[in-house]
Amino acid sequence: MLQLSGLGCTDACHTGSAGAVSPWGEGGFLCCYHFSANACLAPICSLHHVAVTTVEGIGSTKSRLHPVQERIAKSHGSQCGFCTPGIVMSMYTLLRNQPEPTMEEIEDAFQGNLCRCTGYRPILQGFRTFARDGGCCGGSGENLNCCLNQKEDHTVTLSPSLFNPEEFMPLDPTQEPIFPPELLVGDADALGRGPATSGCHEARETLVKHTSGDLCALALWVFLSSSDTGGQAPVSHTPKGTHTSRIHMSVGGNIITASPISDLNPVFMASGAKLTIVSTGTRRTVRMDHTFFPAYRKTLLAPEEILLSIEIPYSREGEYFSAFKQTSRRDDIAKVTSGMRVLFNPGTVQVKELALCYGGMADRTISALKTTQRQISHFWNEGLLQDVCAGLAEELSLAPDAPGGMVEFRRTLTLSFFFKFYLTVLQKLGKENSEDQCGKLDPTHASATLLFQKDPPANVQLFQEVPKGQSEEDMVGRSLPHLAAAMQASGEAVYCDDIPRYENELSLRLVTSTQAHAKIKSIDTSEAQKVPGFVCFISADDVPGSNITGICNDEMVFAKDEVTCVGHIIGAVVTDTREHAQRAAQAVKITYEDLPAIITIEDAIKSNSFYEPELKIEKGNLTNGFSEADNIVSGTGAQCNLGEWVGPGLGRGRGLLRNHSPFRQVGFMKTGRVVALQVEHYSNAGNSMDLSQHVSRMHPCILGVVNGKSKAGPTSIGLLTSCLIFVFFSRENCWKKRGLSIIPTKFGISFSNPFLNQGGALIHVYTDGSVLLTHGGTEMGQGLHTKMVQQASSPVASVSAAHLHVTSGKSSPLSASVSSSEACQTILKRLEPFKKKNPSGSWEDWVMAAYLDAVSLSATGFYKTPNLGYSFETNSGNAFHYFSYGVACSEVEIDCLTGDHKVRIWDWVQAVGSESLTALQVEGAFVQGLGLFTLEELHYSPEGSLHTRGPSTYKIPAFGSIPSVFRVSLLRDCPNKKAIYASKAVGEPPLFLAASIFFAIKDAIHAARAGNMDHKMKKLFQLDSPATQEKIRNACVDKFTRLV
Repeated sequence: MLQLSGLGCTDACHTGSAGAVSPWGEGGFLCCYHFSANACLAPICSLHHVAVTTVEGIGSTKSRLHPVQERIAKSHGSQCGFCTPGIVMSMYTLLRNQPEPTMEEIEDAFQGNLCRCTGYRPILQGFRTFARDGGCCGGSGENLNCCLNQKEDHTVTLSPSLFNPEEFMPLDPTQEPIFPPELLVGDADALGRGPATSGCHEARETLVKHTSGDLCALALWVFLSSSDTGGQAPVSHTPKGTHTSRIHMSVGGNIITASPISDLNPVFMASGAKLTIVSTGTRRTVRMDHTFFPAYRKTLLAPEEILLSIEIPYSREGEYFSAFKQTSRRDDIAKVTSGMRVLFNPGTVQVKELALCYGGMADRTISALKTTQRQISHFWNEGLLQDVCAGLAEELSLAPDAPGGMVEFRRTLTLSFFFKFYLTVLQKLGKENSEDQCGKLDPTHASATLLFQKDPPANVQLFQEVPKGQSEEDMVGRSLPHLAAAMQASGEAVYCDDIPRYENELSLRLVTSTQAHAKIKSIDTSEAQKVPGFVCFISADDVPGSNITGICNDEMVFAKDEVTCVGHIIGAVVTDTREHAQRAAQAVKITYEDLPAIITIEDAIKSNSFYEPELKIEKGNLTNGFSEADNIVSGTGAQCNLGEWVGPGLGRGRGLLRNHSPFRQVGFMKTGRVVALQVEHYSNAGNSMDLSQHVSRMHPCILGVVNGKSKAGPTSIGLLTSCLIFVFFSRENCWKKRGLSIIPTKFGISFSNPFLNQGGALIHVYTDGSVLLTHGGTEMGQGLHTKMVQQASSPVASVSAAHLHVTSGKSSPLSASVSSSEACQTILKRLEPFKKKNPSGSWEDWVMAAYLDAVSLSATGFYKTPNLGYSFETNSGNAFHYFSYGVACSEVEIDCLTGDHKVRIWDWVQAVGSESLTALQVEGAFVQGLGLFTLEELHYSPEGSLHTRGPSTYKIPAFGSIPSVFRVSLLRDCPNKKAIYASKAVGEPPLFLAASIFFAIKDAIHAARAGNMDHKMKKLFQLDSPATQEKIRNACVDKFTRLV
């Protein structure tokens, strides 16, 4: 591990997600090539003859920011800042290699960088200024968001950009550091980044001679070989992965690690590649076939052998080859991979050779030998397609509990991939062959062979500028960049794990339950006490006061006698270092007596496991409504659908989200008018109540999992949507479908518990004019400090924002804002006499005069949200202080064969009042919603353990996930009289609008199912959120899904 002292190499993630270094080497082969790397994943040995530059080395707030750092900061591309150094170094590396990149190259450079809280659009828009194809289009009409295409409105001033590119420092490549001359080497590199010369070969011979045991082999040569000419041509390729990880990969390493989901191994196996293997005094060549991987992570290589070269044969006349890979994201690891090859007898479409190789379908890369051998001498037509699919369904079976899950999806993909291969070959044969034995390509099937292409981004955020008469000193409503953005971009921001250790500092590590529900029989710390630096073990017996905690007093600081979820805190070990604390915590042995565990909402309903009291909202007389109805339909969400009876407009958009909303009973008239509706909602409240009941307003189920309430609000909003079908596109494309959905949202702003809606603020004004503001809000990276500076500098109009310094607490932003304003007004009143005496004076003059007159320059403010309090018993009172409104329209396209989807267009309008910092909030909320409704799926084991606990298993959106056309309009002409400066909350409200993508996907699936009329299926279907590739593919029922 490369451990650097700079703060930019963030330490807390421990997963390689935030590294920020840019190593660069120079030699005959690389000729000074720059590449970015994850600091915590780069081995020291990989830096031989390499210069390393960290994010701190390219610019600083104390001297001068680099243009990359400046542009990401001023374009609102940094929010929490945790990921910013890594993004900066990815862009910096690209510019060192390509000073004038294209937008496609910029997007590719960010594969592996994650930063969903910004929404990605601001980052791309800021870095677009570096691209040679990213400037003004000159009114050519090719850019949908061209400023010349905007309608003129003289009542408001619309702005399509939060920054002025002309203010940026120009990029000057001549001012970058040169490569250190003392690191220069010859034409070859001993680590294998250059050509295979005799010197390198001798180094390998020496390495083999002096190494025993396992050795990670590295292939230095990959070449194509032609049996006709005997010529060889080198191939430059690295395995598919993130941009930073591919730099440290090699083709040979991809082969020798023998990953069962490798993307290259099925390709090599299907192509019949030959591998040259060497050891001391020996050299042999083996063909990479079905015998090369005898078992999981095993190859035919002996421990003392290394892989020297790979020979890939050229394709012959009448030979066709394709490769396929299915991933959750564009830059992600694969679920299923494949390499497929067919060779026809000369001048015919009769199969001579057929190779179908797969990854992700066993514990190693496999070849479907039984299926392919049966196809020899068969013709490439519908009969062969049916026989191959039936054979693959039989040969490539998976156990129901196979590692990786998604059994039906993965098996279906093997058939879908071959169908795509079959169509691809038909397309090529159609141009070359007209034999009767050859199948004919249905024109409506042609789009199945096309991949989703990432179109050049056409993204814009339109917002109304402040009124023309507003003072320049008044920062409210202006696009002020995040106060900490420059420090975050330069790696100077300090996070918790960046704080240096104090002398005699101790480290604490929690000991948590491994059982979902059990009695604690004993806790044995004897082994933990043997760990060096062990100090003590803390448990419930050591709590001096009450061990009870939580808003509802139903939690414990440490579990006592019984645990109620996996991860329940039982105790903690204290040692001298973090490493010792981790070892000691793992050494604590806990004996359990298992108790019945409830893991799912279905189990909770069966067991009647709910928190009390039950919340109910009833309007009108339900009994009378049902008695007057002409028709009454009963059922659950999975059994029945309201739209089936009272009209398609109601039923088309229904989909179950993270929480369950079973439909119970509906009464309606002959005309379709609903007169009575009874619905019961259930939510996952985990093992403690907390705010679950107030947030979701459902039956909170008691489950043996950790309480997860944070996203319950948006998912509990019930909205009926009307989706339009793209009839023409669906008719012309059998295996690609499009869907459309428009969704409004009305989001209530306030905590339901009245006592949570309060906050205080403290202001100190110092004699030099600087102001220290301490408020009750929580700065989580969303820019609350920046908002406070804007609002506090407005009442004290002569104070520059640079004079304000902010610290925070943990109350709501509204409470923090109003209480801060109140404290500011108190200070202003005290300064008023001094301003009258010296009207031409400065802020510093008035402050000093007040100080000399012994006037207090400190003040407090306090605010509580008025008129809150809703009663479920009487259905009266105010649950919210005000509402935030928005609407979004999504157009998506799905691949019915793989379940992949692409968000083509996303239009969004959000009312923000006179909000002062919307740029950092709205798009981040959308991208988090995009993940919530399409990617981020939680998987629990039957025992209640969470499987998806990191970026390798829990997938969040990346740069390539955002829509191709992403248009955001922020409306300020909708002032909110109930909040300070007529602003509105913009953090959570937009999150639910991403559900329009979910319902657009469902609309597209509906079109796919409607197009398969030969397969009898119900018109109505259930689609649970998130709409992952697995769920989309399984819902698009067709002849392939029925085979598995």
